[in-house]
Amino acid sequence: MRQKDNLYGRADEQTTISDTLADAARGEGRALVVRGEAGIGKSALLERAASAAKPMRVLRATGTESESGLAFAALHQLLWPVTGRLDALPEPQRDAVAGALGLAATRSDDRFLVSAGVLSLLIEAAADHGLLVVADDFQWIDRASADALLFAARRLGSERIAMLLAVRGEAPTPGLPELSLKGLDQDSATALLAERAAPAQEVGARLVELTGGNPLALRETVELLTPDQLAGRAALPEPLPVGAGIFGEQVRKLPGDTRRALLVAALENGGDLGLVLDIAGAEVHALRPAENAELVTVGSAIRFRHPLVRSAVHAAASAADRREAHLALAARVRDPDRRAWHRAAATVGQDEEVAAELTASAERARERGGYADASAALVRAAELTPDPEARAVRLAAAATSAWLGGRPGQAESCLAEARSLAERPEFAQLRGRFELNSGDAAEALRILRTGESLEMLADACEAASYVGDVEALVELGRRAEAFPESFLRDVVAGIGAMLGGDRDRAAVMLRRALERKGELREAAQFLWACAAASYLGESDSAAELVAMAGRAARVSGMVGQLPVVLEFVATAERIEGRFADSAAIAEEGLELAREAGYTNSVAAHLANLAAVAAIQGREDDCARHAHDALAIAIPHRLGLRASIARYALGLLDLGMGRYAAAHDRFASMVAAGPPPTVWRSTPDRVEAAVGCGDLDTARAALAAYERWSAPAGTPQARALLARCRALTGDDTAFEEAMALHPEGFERARTALLYGERLRRLHRPGEARSHLRYAAETFERAGAEPWARRAHDELRAAGEARTSPDRDVFAALTPQELRIAKLVAGGASSKEVAAQLFLSPRTVEYHLYKIYPKLGVTSRTELALVVLRMAGESAHGML
Repeated sequence: MRQKDNLYGRADEQTTISDTLADAARGEGRALVVRGEAGIGKSALLERAASAAKPMRVLRATGTESESGLAFAALHQLLWPVTGRLDALPEPQRDAVAGALGLAATRSDDRFLVSAGVLSLLIEAAADHGLLVVADDFQWIDRASADALLFAARRLGSERIAMLLAVRGEAPTPGLPELSLKGLDQDSATALLAERAAPAQEVGARLVELTGGNPLALRETVELLTPDQLAGRAALPEPLPVGAGIFGEQVRKLPGDTRRALLVAALENGGDLGLVLDIAGAEVHALRPAENAELVTVGSAIRFRHPLVRSAVHAAASAADRREAHLALAARVRDPDRRAWHRAAATVGQDEEVAAELTASAERARERGGYADASAALVRAAELTPDPEARAVRLAAAATSAWLGGRPGQAESCLAEARSLAERPEFAQLRGRFELNSGDAAEALRILRTGESLEMLADACEAASYVGDVEALVELGRRAEAFPESFLRDVVAGIGAMLGGDRDRAAVMLRRALERKGELREAAQFLWACAAASYLGESDSAAELVAMAGRAARVSGMVGQLPVVLEFVATAERIEGRFADSAAIAEEGLELAREAGYTNSVAAHLANLAAVAAIQGREDDCARHAHDALAIAIPHRLGLRASIARYALGLLDLGMGRYAAAHDRFASMVAAGPPPTVWRSTPDRVEAAVGCGDLDTARAALAAYERWSAPAGTPQARALLARCRALTGDDTAFEEAMALHPEGFERARTALLYGERLRRLHRPGEARSHLRYAAETFERAGAEPWARRAHDELRAAGEARTSPDRDVFAALTPQELRIAKLVAGGASSKEVAAQLFLSPRTVEYHLYKIYPKLGVTSRTELALVVLRMAGESAHGML
């Protein structure tokens, strides 16, 4: 056997990998993608890293073509040694990972939950001495495993984990740093060749030129050359055999029984020696020629020396031989998913029985959250399906799975093929949903409004809301009234009636829907209830319902739709004045939306981040987020998201005291924005109009706001209306507004405006208490522009600028803030981890940093700090 090769010419690459491991050992988790062509040395670098990783634990997986369609096959290989640590995970994560690995009947259809569980299990495995995760041939790893590993790789943070992913070709690994391997330089290649055969200088130079410096091609080629060719006395072969071609020639020279055994081993992947020999009808000595050629090693299992050997064995076999081997494997393997794929590979033409078996395999993959792999199985099942209608149904199911697996392009292709075979209402609904989530919202509306079912009308109503098409919402509401009374029917019909001007009837239907909120269980239902409350003008009730939607989504999953739910949760947190929480949730949602391919959800989260930045006076961040949101929203005709992005820019101007600019922005919203956004921004519009002296516009806006607010019954809604009346001339309404407002940001805004009015009426003594309250509340909320305005007014009223205590939570990162509040509310580390897609160890690590920042030493003290600050939390906004 040849000696272990030196890694010629890879000093810089080895340093990069060593630095990655060293950073991880210090608690700075790192992931690195090692990318390059076959034979370039990726596996050798990973092997060297694994050898040098001590005392780190090493977990390894290698992708293979034959298992690339089996959901979670690579994770099973990688995580099997550490499954004993599963009980340390939060229960939802534990059950999701156990189900994905086939260790439990409980399964999760939420791929984010599975991914979070994988991250938590890796963190547990790293607890003693750190962890190195090595994944070779990542381009062939099944998509469910790849998605989970990429999710974890982007979130290693402060964990003692290093992750090395070796990738051939263009397999995407978004968001991760890459180390690109090129061919060896002349000196390194010469040293490698000298270890083998020391060819003549000109021959060596020619070999480097012809192989591009590929180490594997150089090593194998030089051993195939004759002495005369090495010495330059005879011409080199043309073309020069490189890569798989080299192994292919070696494989073709093997005896027939050896090739048969190797083919079975290549397709079986596990390399089970007894099974391979039994199926191939061979004795163990049949493998000796392959061993002597150093193509495989044989022990209790057969291991191929290099992935290209497996490829060469597969390529050297005839199609008939491959089908025969697949059929034999299908008869022997116990796993139903492997059996289904082997049968599919052995089938020529169409076969409904095999198609049904593969469809069942896809359903099992879906149940474990392996949507991309389920889609691949369903596409192959469709190819095997004789009946065109049944084939179309399976292609549509493949489209749904691809969409939920974060592959919108593949989803659209599958759906287009399904629609070419048959037209069914559910296909149209699916196409509309795809457009609504990442395409043109107006096109989604056009598609969905053709539907006849209540569910499709509701989807069309959602699309119309995103577009801002009032006429469509009114029409859809009228059509919904033809259906029997139900929660969803009342919401859709109530929205249409409200926009159609029949406010009394609308209020009856919307209130009737809200009376059923105790019956609601799913996140989507709570979001519809939120819409009902919003159209009644009760933004505080809407925020409460959205919070319920968020809790429902985190507990039960929403089949990959969590990024969409988080849009509304982040907005609700902003409405309630919890700006740091809002930003943290929006950042999480933004990351998940980008991973899932939900482009329109990306726009929503960016718009919300712009609004939070506006409140906090971060002009550059506000402008950047707003413009990024508009860059998606305008071409995708997302009127709602564009309106909120523009609102953020107007709110920034308003907070900075640039009333004319704010007035212009809010006026443009009235012309273009969807009704809910326009209505909810009216108090800001009234303030801007009054600030720049346009009382006529302010009073017209107030009149419209009074009509819209008529059904609203919450104190906050009535307080905002009273504030608008006060601004337009009814000074007594300020006291009414102050009495109605709950504590928080909107009350502070009213106090600021009231204080300004009192000071201008030469009543500074009365003004100071209101201005002081406003200044302190704004300071604690981190609303810097508003705080400056309040302090300027306070000085003008005769009181020196005070330095109120800043919100103690300002020292925390958004993630730390969310953990602190959940722990203070009594949640255990496992419960916090389950909600935030973290591991319990990560939660404990954050608590270790939170305690000194807040000056506490225990959960009890933390709870007291949160309780003290609860009454001072900020409230209100769009």
